[in-house]
Amino acid sequence: MPNCTTFLDVNVRLGDKPALIHPSSGTEYSFCELLKRVCRLSSCLIARGIVAGDRVGIYLPPSPEYLFWYFAIWRMGGVAVPLNNVLRAEEVAYLMEDSGAVCIITDVSGNAEIEPVVRLGRITADVVTIGIPSFEEECNSVPLISRAHNCRPDDLCQLQYTSGTTGKQKGAMLTHGNWMAAMDNEREVLGYREDDVYLGIYPMAHVGVSWGISALRAGATWVIMDRFSLDEYIRLTETYQATVIAGMPPVIHSLLRTPPGTEERMQSAREMISGGGPLHPSIWKEFFSRFAIPIVNAYGLSETIVVGTGTAIRPEDYASADEFRSVGMPIGFTEVKIVNTEDASAECETGVIGEIALRGPAVASGYWGMEEETRAVFLPDGWFLTGDIGYISEDGMLAITDRKKDMIVMSGWKIYPTEVEKVLIEHPSVDDVAVFGVPDIHRGEIPYAAVLLLPGASLSLSGLQEYARERLAGYKVPREMVIVNELPRVGGWKLLRRELREIYGPG
Repeated sequence: MPNCTTFLDVNVRLGDKPALIHPSSGTEYSFCELLKRVCRLSSCLIARGIVAGDRVGIYLPPSPEYLFWYFAIWRMGGVAVPLNNVLRAEEVAYLMEDSGAVCIITDVSGNAEIEPVVRLGRITADVVTIGIPSFEEECNSVPLISRAHNCRPDDLCQLQYTSGTTGKQKGAMLTHGNWMAAMDNEREVLGYREDDVYLGIYPMAHVGVSWGISALRAGATWVIMDRFSLDEYIRLTETYQATVIAGMPPVIHSLLRTPPGTEERMQSAREMISGGGPLHPSIWKEFFSRFAIPIVNAYGLSETIVVGTGTAIRPEDYASADEFRSVGMPIGFTEVKIVNTEDASAECETGVIGEIALRGPAVASGYWGMEEETRAVFLPDGWFLTGDIGYISEDGMLAITDRKKDMIVMSGWKIYPTEVEKVLIEHPSVDDVAVFGVPDIHRGEIPYAAVLLLPGASLSLSGLQEYARERLAGYKVPREMVIVNELPRVGGWKLLRRELREIYGPG
């Protein structure tokens, strides 16, 4: 079975066509240059004694170089451990220890960050510092190995650590076969063509990097945005005439507040990706009405390489998606079902809310070093319990209602925070909102709202409750409210309700 990087060899036929463009550094790499760099770095790893199956950490800023190392590690049969460069030394040390990585790739600034824990022996791996003359001399001096290591579909190539929104991070074990499925599924769902230009904003250490890798697989050009800025996002879309643009709910929300004329600057985009959190129907509908850019609302997880095994709604589905709440239908060889939240062996009927289960070719083989956690959600018959709550409509569309662990149970009543947020976000004073449960001695839990107000607006708890009671059952109305300046999010997008519960919980 070929290595999952061999599409790079195939795409050499594209010659000098740009594969990667990195505007902030002014660098650009053709498909030929991409393969040459990957082979050189892969050879460097081999010369350092790294062998197939070894784990190698990547602790770099988002850049083409980060991506080169992904491919280089995969190509020589190693297992990439992508690390976000916003992590601090202790966090990096934990992930290196947990994965048993034998090497970590970093730069001068990353080396300075982790040096204290290296000195203390917390990181015992070989530290490779790139971007210095001695490293380039080393790489250029080793024998070049152009051929990719032969791999089986179930050989590991990556440990994708979850974001930790529910506690201790877990390393999802992803294989070459998983990645091949993901590349083809994402190419299918976006309809990628060789003349496409993809503008990517997802962190390199996040599984959303797959959308860019899938663009390369299709022979498209990937414009890498290493730090999100709304003005720069709009400028890059216009400058490079991006046809597929990465998005997420906060980005879409922000675009709605841009001045008239922004639509013309973004008219090259034929579709936008959204995922990683709930997209409120009112925001989705308003965005489509104003910008006329269909949103591919995708559903997947780190454990499934997004839609490697997942669902998505596509532009052709819009005729039947006027409620703007679906994450669509299964992609490729994906299967989806809804199971009882208390008994995963009991499948729910159409329209009944329960836990979402996925089965397909990109489902991870489990969690690294966590047998109990693996058995709890990776079932023997191939189904993966996602921890997300939702239902399948009569027309076969999947809708997400919440996270299982975010569900609030008050006096036996089940409250789904996302449902409440979709109502509260419509309040004329509310810019953003998060609903979460806090312990209550009498009722078990109560719903609590953290509200971000629009500039110059004001709102009282009674005013919010009155608005909510007109639109929700009484038990779903928040019992408490706090006005905040910002909501805690992973990388500025995935909401961290756990942090809010810790701040506003007991006491």
